[in-house]
Amino acid sequence: MKSFFKEFKEFITKGNMMAMAVGVIIGGAFKAIIDSLVADVFGPIIGIFLGGTDFSQLSFGVGGAQIMIGNFIQAIISFLITALVVFILMKQYNRMQKPEEEADPEPSDEVKLLTEIRDSLKK
Repeated sequence: MKSFFKEFKEFITKGNMMAMAVGVIIGGAFKAIIDSLVADVFGPIIGIFLGGTDFSQLSFGVGGAQIMIGNFIQAIISFLITALVVFILMKQYNRMQKPEEEADPEPSDEVKLLTEIRDSLKK
C-alpha cells in the first residue's frame, strides 16, 4: 500500500501533472472568453439575420415545455470556436516539436573508406 501512495505522490508532483493543472485553469478562463464572444458578438449578429430577435432567447414551445434553441445554438458555436482554436494551437505546437530537417551530414572517415573500397571492388 505504501508503494501505491509513493507512486501517486510521484505522479502528482511530476511536471506533466502541473502542466495539466495550469492547462485546466487557463482552459476555464478561455471558455469564459469564448462564451462572451458567442453571446455578445456572434449572437447579436445572428439575431440580425433572424429579424432582430435576441438570439439567446430564441425558443419554441412544445406542449407545456419551452425549448431554448438559442442557448443550444450558442453552445454549438462556442464548441466549434473552441475546437478551432485548439486545433490551430496544436498544429503550431506540433510544428515546433518537429526537428528541422538537416542537410546530409558529412560522412565519417569509416564511411568514406568503405565507399572507396566498394568503388574499387566494382572496377
